[in-house]
Amino acid sequence: MKIPFLAALAAATVLSCLTGCGPSGEAGKDSGAARPAGASAQGSIGVSLLTLDNPFFKVIGDSITAEGKKRGYSAIVVSGDKDVAKQSNQIKDFIVKKVSAIVLSPCDSKAIIPVIQEANAAGIPVFTVDIPCNEPGVKIATQVATDNYGGGKEAGVAMIEALGETGGKVAILHFKQAESCLLRVKGFRETIDAHNATAKAKIEMVTELESGGAKDMGYKAAEDSLQAHADLRGIFAINDPAALGARAALEKAGKTQQVMIVGFDGQPEGKQAIKDGKIYADPIQFPDKMGVQIVDAIVRHSKGESLPPQMLIPTMLYRKADALKDPELK
Repeated sequence: MKIPFLAALAAATVLSCLTGCGPSGEAGKDSGAARPAGASAQGSIGVSLLTLDNPFFKVIGDSITAEGKKRGYSAIVVSGDKDVAKQSNQIKDFIVKKVSAIVLSPCDSKAIIPVIQEANAAGIPVFTVDIPCNEPGVKIATQVATDNYGGGKEAGVAMIEALGETGGKVAILHFKQAESCLLRVKGFRETIDAHNATAKAKIEMVTELESGGAKDMGYKAAEDSLQAHADLRGIFAINDPAALGARAALEKAGKTQQVMIVGFDGQPEGKQAIKDGKIYADPIQFPDKMGVQIVDAIVRHSKGESLPPQMLIPTMLYRKADALKDPELK
């Protein structure tokens, strides 16, 4: 960086209009919490997440806001709503406001390149959370994320368990514009392929459909999969909303006993569905840890510390036995 980062922080402190977001995640709304006594004003963090409609990203945003406040930062958390044009405008707004750092989960890792380059040129460090941007021509201070590839392998293990010795046909409900989901599916496929190399009963991945990472599209993708493959035995959905949408499709089709679902995330609704026997298992993520770690990375970067290209947080495979012991569930 040509402009010292601490100088950027000092400039950002004069922008009193930048406050944390409220529960809705909208920019410009005060979180209502005062800065802790003795905490210095370090500036503001501009945060644009894939979508705040997904509770996973809501937890990341809330965690960044809470941890940032502890470390003397205010946070502006906004939803990209899976719209790269909207997200680009949000980042441009952060640049105009001269935030101390930008945290981003890209709506599209390739299409977002030009505006990240604008932030780079302005001397504002960019951090990515959950969804990386590993594209040439951009400078990312570090990426904090789930080990999505490892989680995908765990999802493959869960599917092998769920289908047992009979194997069968499996559908994948994808969200291809997110690199994190590409890694999940890669890990899942590799684990199933390794299993098939020695198993008597193979698991056949017969279709891969777009789920949008959402309930409605997950429902439609599962419905289409069932129509094309009446003997479908399993569904791997890249997140809990898509998995819950798939479950609704199975209920409508009367095939809840025939088809096993493996999701991904570990959102409260997903965990409850696992306890209720509606989803077999999830590799669960820890979005609260992501928020804390990204703020810690911002603080370390502001002090001139060098950061690794990425910091990965392992998943944990969460089954019904875990859900039955979970005190947060009904």
